[in-house]
Order: sequence, then C-alpha cells, then structure tokens
Amino acid sequence: MLNDSILTLITFVPTAGAIVVTLLPRKGRVIPAFTLLVTLVTFILSLHLPAHFDYARHGFQFEVNRPWIASPAIRYHLGVDGLSLWLVLLTTFLGPIGVLVSWRAIEHRTKEFYFLFLLQQTAMIGVFVALDVFLYYGFWELSLVPMALLIAMFGRDRGPRAALKFFIYTFLPSALFLVAILWLYAKTGTFDFVQLQSKLAAGGFAPEALWWVSLAFLVAFAVKVPVFPLHGWLGDVIEEAPTAMAMVVAGKLGLYSIFRFNLGLFPAQARELAPLMIALAVIGLLYGAMIALAQKDMRRLVAYAILSNLSFCTLGIFCFALTGLNGAVFQTINEGLSGSALLVLIAFLYERYGSFDMTHYGGLAAKLPMLATLWIVTTLALVGLPLFNGFIGEFLVLSGSFAVHPGWVAAATVGVILSATYMLTMAQRIFYGEPSSLVGSRPPFDLGLREQLTLWPMAILMFAMGVASPYWIKAIDSEMTALASQPSEMNGASRSIVVQGYDASDHGSVQPAASGVKP
Repeated sequence: MLNDSILTLITFVPTAGAIVVTLLPRKGRVIPAFTLLVTLVTFILSLHLPAHFDYARHGFQFEVNRPWIASPAIRYHLGVDGLSLWLVLLTTFLGPIGVLVSWRAIEHRTKEFYFLFLLQQTAMIGVFVALDVFLYYGFWELSLVPMALLIAMFGRDRGPRAALKFFIYTFLPSALFLVAILWLYAKTGTFDFVQLQSKLAAGGFAPEALWWVSLAFLVAFAVKVPVFPLHGWLGDVIEEAPTAMAMVVAGKLGLYSIFRFNLGLFPAQARELAPLMIALAVIGLLYGAMIALAQKDMRRLVAYAILSNLSFCTLGIFCFALTGLNGAVFQTINEGLSGSALLVLIAFLYERYGSFDMTHYGGLAAKLPMLATLWIVTTLALVGLPLFNGFIGEFLVLSGSFAVHPGWVAAATVGVILSATYMLTMAQRIFYGEPSSLVGSRPPFDLGLREQLTLWPMAILMFAMGVASPYWIKAIDSEMTALASQPSEMNGASRSIVVQGYDASDHGSVQPAASGVKP
C-alpha cells in the first residue's frame, strides 16, 4: 500500500510543512525545530525507496499515474528508477543538514526563510520524480522562485544582484524550454515521458526540428549545471546564497535533466552535440580549477571548484560509454555530498570568526582539532583519494571516456592535479602555519553537538560510498545500460555519428571507426 503513495508523500510532506510554518509563532526556535522535524520525516520516508527497490529491474518503480487535466492531457505521473533513486535520497538527506546549518545563521525573518526552504525541497524532489513533462516543468520553474527569493533576502552583501543574475540566466532558457515542450505536445499529443520516448523512438519526425528542440532542452539544463561558458551566475550566487541554498543551487537538477531528457528522448541529437559538449566540459574543468587557484575568498573558491568538478560529470555523460555514464551519475551524487560538506564547514568557520578570507586564518588545527579533522576528510574526498567517494566517480569517468577521447581525457586529468592543489592549499592556509591576529583574538571553541550532528553523517557517507560503491552503482547501472545502448539513428536521424575515430552508430558502444579515419 505504501508503494502506491510513497512518492506523493515524499514530495508533498515538505509543502504541508511549509503551510504549517506560516501559522507558527516567530518566538524562539519553534520554526526551525518544526522544519527540522519535517525534513527528518521526509528523509525517513525516502528510505523506503532503496529498501524496496528492485535493483535487478530496469524501468520506473513506485509509479503513480493518474489523469489530472483532460485538455491539454496532463497526468499526475510520478516514478523513480536507478537514475533518480539516489538523487531523491540525496535531496532528502541534505534537508535536515540545511536546517541545522541555518540554525544560528538565520536569526531574522525565520518564517519566510523556512517556508521557502520547504517549498524548495518539494520542487527539487518533484523534478526527480515527475514523469509528465508538463508536471516536471512546473517543478522545474518552482525550484527557481524560492532560490532567487532566498538569495535576495538573505544574501551576504549583494544578494538582490546575485538573485537577479541567477533568475535571468535560468529563466530565459526555461522559456525556450517551454516552447520546445509545447512543440512536442503538438506533434505527439502527450506530455507523458514514457509515451514521448516511445513515439520519438518510432521516428517520423523531421531531424532538423528535433535538433532544435533538443538544443532548447540542453541549453536550459546546461545553464543550471552550469556548463562552461554558461556559468556567469555561479560565483555570485555561491558567494551570496545562504549555505542551505548554496548546497543545492548547482549540479543535480541540470545533470539529471540532461540524462533523463536529452539522452532519454533525443539520443541521436545528443551524440551529434557530444564533441562540443566534451570540449566545453574539459575547458570548464581546467578553467574552473585555475580560477579557484587564484581565489582568497573561500566561498568563491568553492564556486569555481564546483564548476570544475561538475565538468567531470558532463564529460562522463557525453562519452556515451557505460562506465563513464555510471561515473557521471555517481560523481553527481558525490559533488552534492562532498561539496555541501565543505560549504557547511566554511559556514561553521564563519560563525566563529566572521570572515571568508583565507588570509585571515592560520594555525587552527591545534585550536579546533575536530573541525580540522572533518575538513581534511572532506578535502580528501573532493580531491579523489582512494577509499573516498570522489575517487570512484573520477576514476569511472576518466576510464570510461579514455577509449573514446584520449586527448580530452588526458587534458582532464590535469584538473585532478589542480583540484588537489587548490584544496590542499586552502587547508594549509587555514589550519597550519602561524595563527593570524583574527584567530588569536578570539577564544577557540570546537564543534558543538549540533555541528557534529550536521557533519559526521556526511563524513561517514563519503567513506561508505568509497568502500561500498557497488551498492550505489548497481541501481545506476541498470538505467545507464539502456542509455549507453541507445542507437544514434533514433528520432529520424539518417547518419551515423563518428567522433574522434570511433563509431557509435549501432548500439552506442565504442567501436573502431572505418579504416582511414584516425583517432
């Protein structure tokens, strides 16, 4: 019985909580305590999914599919598969983390903050579970509004400017995305993802029209990742956003949507664009790493580190090799977990010393040993040390992509070295060397109970995902196998795609190209 309603509960319990928040008094910690309870209930409900998920089965599970609006034909269709399962769990896992990290940081307008925070939870979960494209678009647009408002209302110095930049960057491509959705409905008579996938696979559509439609989808998603050079909003938003929002603003929604829609609905067009996307991924990877090296502000360093790390995911997606696709999904989860942990650590450091400037710190390892330990653990996970989650994701992406694009992958490995450089440099500046005047002027106090409850679960999960990665990948692999084997002649495409000397025209697998074509 719970299988039939579990996705509805996970999606809309935060909305019900948001409504209750509007009725609660502002006194004391009533509102954050209630919000924490709502997010914990949502997370506990979401544990039903991996506990009852059939890992040997391909396709959607826990489905709800009912008529909603007769004309146009919009259905209330929800479901999860191996691609969306762990992203839903990551979102619900980060919900309580976001409340705990905001506990002291948000002292004013708490009702507005936690109301919008819970709406954002519903929007993000809805994006991952919606299987009607119009319903998906509603959740997609809903995710923009609370985010922009929270950045504007609670930004550090230039919140309204950062919020406006974020909204313009993301809203304009979304308008083109809506036009593309409506075109698909006009041609197929359905918004249902499963039916759309079947009808597009059957052919009969003009390849040129589908190319433009797929491009509208891709641009809307690439901005939200962000993919270089569509990252102009990222630095300001990560710098200004409350930590709970900075944790979720980049990566997951855009990358999931590329997997689901560009690879799921437009495999031929995705393969045509693969050389361009791979080039942009490697450029973004190196560009982000080099800009991160030059940063003194910790939040801006994290912003460009996110750009660099997410570019690994884009590289893995567009290599179309099974190993690389698995790695791209796994790395998306890694970045959401490890990147969030680093932002939380920076927030706790800021609560103590009131500065994001690395040059204001030094010698904190002796004063704050537990914070320093968890910071180093997070750093090692982000630089891809074996036994941690980051190593698995990077290794799968690089090894899966190398057979198809050895030159680009060789360049991408430089990014691994650069990421270790800027992450270890930041740790060295903050925790070692001579204590600065700022550090010496304030009495040290190490992590309290609330802060430990925030950080230790993330640290344990980073290690668990590194040593027990097959548990996560067995769900991912069932869906990625289908995407990797999508023929490139679907959707009416009439030519095979030969990229860098390898032919992906038959089954999406890596095969040597015809003689005379060199890698």
